Amino acid sequence: MTDAHKVAQPLEVRHFIGGEFVDSLDGKTFDSLTPIDNSVVAHVAEGSAADADRAVAAAKGAFDRWSTMSPAARKKILHAVADGLEARLEEIAAWETRDMGKPLADSRTKDVPRAAYNFRFFADYADLAGLHAYDKPWEGSFGYELREPIGVAAAISPWNFPLMLLTWKVAPALAFGCTVVAKPAEQSPVTASLLAEVCRDAGMPDGVFNVVQGFGPDAAGEALTRNPDVAAVTFTGESATGKAIMGAAAGTLKKLSFELGGKSPAVVCADADLDAAVDGALLGVFLNQGEVCLAGTRIIVQRPVYDEFCARMVDRLAQWKVGNPFDDGVRVGPLVSQEHLDKVLGYIELAEEEGAKRLIGGSRLTDGDLALGNYLEPTIFADTHNGMRVCREEIFGPVATVMPFDEIDDAITMANDSPYGLAGMVWTQNLNTAHRLARSIKTGNVWVNCFFVRDLRLPFGGYKESGVGREGGEYSYEFFTESKAVVMKLS
Repeated sequence: MTDAHKVAQPLEVRHFIGGEFVDSLDGKTFDSLTPIDNSVVAHVAEGSAADADRAVAAAKGAFDRWSTMSPAARKKILHAVADGLEARLEEIAAWETRDMGKPLADSRTKDVPRAAYNFRFFADYADLAGLHAYDKPWEGSFGYELREPIGVAAAISPWNFPLMLLTWKVAPALAFGCTVVAKPAEQSPVTASLLAEVCRDAGMPDGVFNVVQGFGPDAAGEALTRNPDVAAVTFTGESATGKAIMGAAAGTLKKLSFELGGKSPAVVCADADLDAAVDGALLGVFLNQGEVCLAGTRIIVQRPVYDEFCARMVDRLAQWKVGNPFDDGVRVGPLVSQEHLDKVLGYIELAEEEGAKRLIGGSRLTDGDLALGNYLEPTIFADTHNGMRVCREEIFGPVATVMPFDEIDDAITMANDSPYGLAGMVWTQNLNTAHRLARSIKTGNVWVNCFFVRDLRLPFGGYKESGVGREGGEYSYEFFTESKAVVMKLS
């Protein structure tokens, strides 16, 4: 087993405010642990409301300069940020893996490259984005639209894809002329700090991008949502936190965009390519240790292929290697914290109490050095139904539930019987069935014969308790700007 996750001395992670790395005003810090063996890898500044307020003040002070730069000038800096992320890929990927336990292969090939791409895409998009004009010569008037950056944006990001999801928010906000205060999750603080270094080195003006570390309730995170100088809050995380942010932000009528929890259905029809469907379903549940809002954890399989599908899933999953995420071939690393591991183990116990049939997994791994970390065998339960809590509540771990259906109408009813509506997957070789299910499943995203394929031009967000608003392409343009109508009387 590799010791690549170990650090000689814990990293000192501070806030980044006004172009400088600074300590908390009250000097408080907290320790960040790696889930690989629960050792301390960073001492982190613990932000208070006062720290959040000074970061907002810095962003507000930089807004006039940044918002009035040409899109081309901002584009040059944002492409330099992408260059910097790519140049430091190995370092940043290693810290992403230490922070939250994802396999290094994923950090290296997916998370960091995608973060760089987010900056490139939105830098180019903002430079090319157009406006609307409306000519009414029969009334002697001509109207046109102006788009103006909304102001200071707060970007509150989760721990499961710390860098990638943060840059989904930060890149468009900066590209469209906003200044930003980022608040990363306390479980994964390091790569936001590294991003701040990259932005500074790319020539971004002081105060344009700021990072406040720490916690949410009664701390830096909540202060950002209440600060009257924050014009917009973009948040990814659990639904309960989204509701709390909405309440805190109500007093100042901020723009809000939330991607929240999920309990996504994956519908497997009898005519599906079963090999592709099994592999896709496994990826949809166990990618990133199942710590994915989009995870297709409710697998709904047509009865003629139900038994075969379950058997194939078990056979394929048995080949997935669980272990130290720095080791070659590992596909499932540790869960982010001991607290989260205990929560997921509780759901596994609950599933058996509810009558679900465990097909594979479900035990904590304690062999050798794995005993020091938060390792859990990926788990599949069969013969489940939507009345079970494990099929209704977001577990956010490597736990799949499989249930049978007979007719397509049954699958639609089962898929929509959920308080969530973030994503859905459909596996079929029938074009009509694919279109029917894609239209009928009440989720913000539906993937047909694939999973987690992201096109930044498309809207991203959820129905019901899975979120508010959409981001991506023109939807991010709408969110991070104010639209002004100008009407001129022609002589």
